[in-house]
Amino acid sequence: MDVLVTGGAGFIGSNFVRYLLDNSDDSVVTLDALTYAGSRDNLAGYLDHPNHRFVEGDIRDRDLVDDLVAESDVIVNFAAESHVDRSIGGAEPFVSTNVQGTQTLLDAALDADINRFLQISTDEVYGEIHDGKFTEDDPLTPRNPYSATKAGADLLVQSYRETHDLPTLITRTCNNFGPRQHPEKLIPKFIQRGANGETLPVYGDGSNVREWIYVEDNCAALDVVLREGELGEVYNIGSGVELSNLETTEKILEAVGGSEDQIEFVEDRAGHDQRYAIDATKTKALGWEPSWSFEDGLDACVDYYLGDDQ
Repeated sequence: MDVLVTGGAGFIGSNFVRYLLDNSDDSVVTLDALTYAGSRDNLAGYLDHPNHRFVEGDIRDRDLVDDLVAESDVIVNFAAESHVDRSIGGAEPFVSTNVQGTQTLLDAALDADINRFLQISTDEVYGEIHDGKFTEDDPLTPRNPYSATKAGADLLVQSYRETHDLPTLITRTCNNFGPRQHPEKLIPKFIQRGANGETLPVYGDGSNVREWIYVEDNCAALDVVLREGELGEVYNIGSGVELSNLETTEKILEAVGGSEDQIEFVEDRAGHDQRYAIDATKTKALGWEPSWSFEDGLDACVDYYLGDDQ
């Protein structure tokens, strides 16, 4: 299978490219604009893999996208602006990449009669939930510009399925963590600050709850959905591991040998969702189960971010 992975030099995308090359005979083309969150270094050791080709470019470049899609059987779209705080400061690049970029890919996929289009989304499109878990049938009620643009892209993908019968799939995953994550994200940021004796800024009172999944487990789920998922469907990917931000911070401090005195409560951010939680029953029915515990994943992150592997 010839796979075009957009945003494949970013955190989750690069881990997925590595997963495909390690676990299949697929030919993979990685397309990435190499903005602040993407780097060739994330694909170190795989850039010269015989089944891999890297292309620097933007998903909004229709001519380039047309050429690459014409050579592909499937598209897996990771390309996105993804940091909530940045979206609050300025939404324009999020609208441009996350929505307009997805439209460019969809139009190219339609013209090329692609076999499968997998849109990588997030649990944040559902908004917050105080009790229970979101299923794929729940309405989308995003509460910040980042999640709003991801929800917009999801709806656009679904519209191409309904209008043009494009063979689409959508996955919505909880918070990922693991190697090659941008240092502005909570876990790598807190690992490094905690180990250096610096303060760890926690929004509000730290009670906001997130569900965490180790990135390798997510990649395995994405691969199963890509190959076995029913076209036109949405699949939630979650671990069931829920932690408050304060609990996550405490676990990180314990893992790096820091002190809880390093915790600094700071002013809460605007539109801060209280809790995310998703029901992954539908994805598990395809034969997938997470295999990493939060603690084992965190230990692997500590080794990576404080070692010589990054």
